Amino acid sequence: MNMVIVGGVAAGMSAAARLRRLDEQAEIIVLERDRYVSFANCGLPYHISGDIPDREQLLVATPEHLRATLNLTVRTRHEVVGIDREAKQVQVLDRASGTQYVQPYDKLLLAQGAEPIRPPTPGLEHPRILTLRSIPDMDAVKAAADGAHSAVVIGASYIGLEVAEALRKRGLAVDLVELQEQVIPLFDREMTGALHEHLSEQGVTLHLGTAAAAFHDDSGRVVVELRDGTNITTDLVLLAVGVRPASGLAKAAGLALGPRGGVAVDRHLRTSDPNIYAAGDMIEVIDTITGEPAVIALAGPANRQGRIVADHVCGRDAAYTTTQGTAIVQVFDMTAASTGASEKTLRRTGRSFRKIYVHPNDHAGYYPGAVPMHIKLLFSPDDGRVLGAQIVGTAGVDKRIDVLATAIRAGMTVFDLERLELAYAPPYGSAKDPINMAGFVAANLMRGDVVFWYAEEYPGRAQGATVIDVRNADEYADGHLPTAVNIPLPELRARFAEVAQLAEQGPVLLYCMVGFRSYVAYRILRQRGVEQVATLAGGMKTFIGLHGPAVAR
Repeated sequence: MNMVIVGGVAAGMSAAARLRRLDEQAEIIVLERDRYVSFANCGLPYHISGDIPDREQLLVATPEHLRATLNLTVRTRHEVVGIDREAKQVQVLDRASGTQYVQPYDKLLLAQGAEPIRPPTPGLEHPRILTLRSIPDMDAVKAAADGAHSAVVIGASYIGLEVAEALRKRGLAVDLVELQEQVIPLFDREMTGALHEHLSEQGVTLHLGTAAAAFHDDSGRVVVELRDGTNITTDLVLLAVGVRPASGLAKAAGLALGPRGGVAVDRHLRTSDPNIYAAGDMIEVIDTITGEPAVIALAGPANRQGRIVADHVCGRDAAYTTTQGTAIVQVFDMTAASTGASEKTLRRTGRSFRKIYVHPNDHAGYYPGAVPMHIKLLFSPDDGRVLGAQIVGTAGVDKRIDVLATAIRAGMTVFDLERLELAYAPPYGSAKDPINMAGFVAANLMRGDVVFWYAEEYPGRAQGATVIDVRNADEYADGHLPTAVNIPLPELRARFAEVAQLAEQGPVLLYCMVGFRSYVAYRILRQRGVEQVATLAGGMKTFIGLHGPAVAR
C-alpha cells in the first residue's frame, strides 16, 4: 500500500507513525510545504518569552530521524498543489527547485491544518504586522521583538494571550485589542473579570469592545487605528484574530466541505472520496454537547484523529466520535480552562440548562498557599448531566478541568460529581474536593434545596425586592449593593422578625461574598416559612466578575 500524507505536525505525523507501527510494508510518504515537518506549535509563544530557551527543543523530529526510526519518506518544502482523484495522484511543487512532479497514492490523507485569518483591514500588508503559526513565524516575531519597545496584539483568545504574556516577559509594553467586551471570547463574560484585572496588573493595556480599523506606517513603525478612535504607535503588531481551515486544496479537488468551511468527513475521517482522508484543524467535527458541526483547532483531537486514520486504513473499525473543546491557557500567574459548552453556546442553540458557581480553594485552607478558583458548571435541568464547565484560578485548575472533561465524555451527572472519590492530602486538595463542591451545589439546585438569583438579573430583579447582605458589618462597609440591608448571618435568627416583616413586602434576595453564607441564610429563612427567597449564585465574586467592582459601593 502506498499512503501519501499531505502535511505533518499533529495529525499527519501521528497518522504516519501509527501506520508504520501497524504495517511495516506500507510505503509512507509525507509531503510538507514548510521546512519543519514535526514541531511543537503549541510551544511557539514560550520560546518567544524565553521560557523555552532552546529553539531546538521545539523540533520534535527531523526527516532524517523519521527515516531512520520509522522508515518514512519525508519531503519538506514539497507543496501539494493539486489532486487528480480519478488518476489517484497529487501534483507536487518542489519549492526548493521550483520543479513539479506527480506522486501516485493508494490512500491519501490531507492534514494541512489551519491558517491564520487576515481580515481585509487597510494597511495590513505592513512588514511589522505578523502572525504566529509556524517555526518561521516564531523566528520572525522573535527577531522583530529584539530591540522593540512596544507591541500591539490583535485578538485576545488563547494565542493572543500567550503572545501578550511572551512579549511582556521580553520587556515590551503591550496593548491587547479584542473586538468582544472580554478576553477569551469563548468563555462566558462573568468568568473573565479576574483575568482582566490580572492582565492590567501585569502591565497589559486592554482595549476591549473595539478592533483595528486601519494600519498606517510611521517611519517604519505601525500606527494602529482602532474603531473607538484610539491610535497606538508601536514597533510590532501580532495578528491573532483566529484561524480558518486550510481547505482550499480539498475544495479545488471537489471534495465536500461542511457548513463551517472545513472538510466534511465521516466517522472514519474519510472525505467524500473514500480513498481520501482528512484530519486535524482542517476538518469539521461534531460538537459533543450541541451535536452541531464545528471547527475546533486543538492539538489533542488532531493527534487522535491521525491515529484513527491509520487504524482505519489498516482495516480496523476505528472511528472518531465528537470534540468537546477542552482547552487551557496560562495568563501570567493565572490559568483559565474550559470544557464542553459555554452558556453562550447553550443559549445560541436553544438548549435548556442550569448553572452554578463555586469558589473553593485549590487545596486545604489550613495548609499554606491555598488560593481560590472560580468554577462555573453547566448541566441539564432534566437529569443533571454535565454540559460544560469553565475554571479560572492560580492553582489546581488543570486537574479539575480534566475531571470535568472526563465527566462530560462519560455522560456523568452532577450527582456523580457528588460521589467522586478524588485524591486528597492537604497540599493537593480538600476532603471535599472542588469538584465535589460543585456537585453538591448543583445537586442542591436539582433537588430544590436552593433557589438562585443571578448576577445578570441585576438590577431588574432587585426592583421591588428586599436585598439582604449577610456578610459582616466591616465587609458591608467596604462595598455593597446600593439598596442592600446588612443583616450578618450570625444575627439572622435573632432578627428574624425584622426579615419576616420585609418578606411580607416582596421577594428577599440574599448575597454574601462567595455564596456559602447566603445559602445558609436561605436555608434558615425557608425553614422558617419565608417562601419568596433566593440566594445570589457565586456571591459577590461572580457578581463583580460580570458588573465590575464599581457597582458595589
